[in-house]
Amino acid sequence: MDAKKLYEYRKRGKTLTDETFLSALCYAVATNEVNASMGVICATPTAGSCGVLPGVMLAIQERLGFSDEVVINHLFTAGAFGFVIANNASISGAAGGCQAEVGSASAMAAAAITEMAGGTPRQAAHAMAIALKNMLGLSCDPVAGLVEVPCVKRNAAGASNALTAAEMALAGVESRIPWDEVISAMYQIGISMPSAIKETSMGGLAATETGLKWKKKIMEY
Repeated sequence: MDAKKLYEYRKRGKTLTDETFLSALCYAVATNEVNASMGVICATPTAGSCGVLPGVMLAIQERLGFSDEVVINHLFTAGAFGFVIANNASISGAAGGCQAEVGSASAMAAAAITEMAGGTPRQAAHAMAIALKNMLGLSCDPVAGLVEVPCVKRNAAGASNALTAAEMALAGVESRIPWDEVISAMYQIGISMPSAIKETSMGGLAATETGLKWKKKIMEY
């Protein structure tokens, strides 16, 4: 499994980034690999994006030494932002592409860890907006229709994006486009996307030569 590879790589200590960053990637991938193997996960906000939020929050918990209760309290922050996104845009890959799944998860995680680190509600909202902006237009194109490729690695990308957005917000960087308008833009982009890149596996990576070969092999099996 790729999560184990990341774990072993982190343990060797010869990495390009710090332990917190690698931990977030490792935990995000591990969670989504459990989902892909039909394990029990919490859809935050969806099964395909389930690794981002726990991956990032557990890594920050270790970094800052917070109790489980603190983490749970800040899950309410993540949930509140997710609620706003879901009710004003979408968290469904079939409706809005992967921007609505991993993008939303990344935005929720960015807001939560910004608040965990002592950021203000305004900074948390800017972190959400920055993270979501970074993933606008992301297609949902699972190979063979399975939530594995490229979904698992996109959870790692979403985790890294959340950390980036939170660091920027805590530094005082603000989104030039207000957060409510960012959510609206994501919704409009989702509407504009062709169905081939909205979970149908008819376009994007799923339609590549290798993607089609994997589909044939899996279906024959």
